[in-house]
Amino acid sequence: MVLTLFIILIGGLAIGVPIAVALGFATIFPGLTNPAFPASLAYVIRNIVSALDSTPMLAIPLFILSGNIMTKGKISDKLFNFFAYFIGDFPAGIPITAIFTCLFYGAISGSGVATTAAVGGMAIPFLVSLGYDKVYSAALVATAGSLGVIIPPSIPFVTYGVVTGVSIGSLFIAGIIPGLVIGFSLMGYALFYAKVHGENRKLISEKVKALRSGGLLRLFRESFWALLTPVIILGGIYSGIVTPTEAAAVSVFYALLVCLFVYKSLSFTELGAVLRDTVKSYAPIVVLLSLAIVFGRVLSLLQAPAVLSEFILSHFAGNRYIFLIALNAILLVLGMFMDVGPAIAILAPMMLAAATVLGISPIHLGVIMVINLAVGMVTPPFGVDLFVAAPLINDHVMKVGIKAIPFIIAFIFALMLITFIPQMSLLFL
Repeated sequence: MVLTLFIILIGGLAIGVPIAVALGFATIFPGLTNPAFPASLAYVIRNIVSALDSTPMLAIPLFILSGNIMTKGKISDKLFNFFAYFIGDFPAGIPITAIFTCLFYGAISGSGVATTAAVGGMAIPFLVSLGYDKVYSAALVATAGSLGVIIPPSIPFVTYGVVTGVSIGSLFIAGIIPGLVIGFSLMGYALFYAKVHGENRKLISEKVKALRSGGLLRLFRESFWALLTPVIILGGIYSGIVTPTEAAAVSVFYALLVCLFVYKSLSFTELGAVLRDTVKSYAPIVVLLSLAIVFGRVLSLLQAPAVLSEFILSHFAGNRYIFLIALNAILLVLGMFMDVGPAIAILAPMMLAAATVLGISPIHLGVIMVINLAVGMVTPPFGVDLFVAAPLINDHVMKVGIKAIPFIIAFIFALMLITFIPQMSLLFL
């Protein structure tokens, strides 16, 4: 029966059926054709509703909304200028500034797509104006934008926590060091690229000098409220003042306050468009998540996690390292074709059973899964960040994807360190 579900799902995806339709059909069809199937149509419908009856899941649309408000309010501009003031004049300083901005903006939006769009819309034209290749600039921002789903608050971490019951706050803490390690790996390649291809140091120095002409105090005053955003969100969670869902609500009100009244970079008339964009972004996600959660529950009814656990233990001889290598390989390939949210909702409960038997922390497993699928966001041919970055330079997606390959290698190098050194994820827990 389990095989039937996966054949229907994979077959649907192979012929181009939308993933939500494939998931729904794979979940419902066996019950319609086989009265003995444990998951009847009534069971599936009840669980589609109950899957969404979750307070932690409310954090997802709220973080999407706050990220959209910040994007529309040009908060990334303030962050980029602040970091460029300090490191812009160093070798590869401006590309590294773009990566730093993605790291910091990821702590605001929780979304890779939002980070790529917000930072790319400002940073890519700036990089090109300084003589950097436009395809390289787009590849850099697209790859660094994937950090948005790793640096807390992370929407995929919320999804993982919802479907597995693992503490979302702990997952947020676990994502900090891995996100920084990946960021520094990307910066290492940016520095190497600058050394090999050279930079227009004179033009860069002039731009940085113009940026510094207003003085640090003025720049800090302009950037202060943007810099304070992740402090409020994450500080509230880690201090225990608010839950992740409450922090998401706080982030929306803070984003409105800063963009409407402090920076005045957003008008009340634009809020309607922001809300519409948020609904358009969240509606497909919520349908996918509900169906993916029900699919996972049906698999649990069929004892699929236990079967998978037994299979892994018998074939990997209880060796966690072989399991982790296989897990990374599967997720890297899957991430090329499947969105992060549904992949986590379907696979996390199944992988958790096997990982627990092998002594792998559920929190560490969550970090590994999210990072692997974050790589898929920038991997050709279907990396979603590529489809966001390519239009910013009016060029082909595959050209950006090919140029991103060295960044992807740096990303995977960091992933291997994080996979086999669990202390990177668990140090503060």
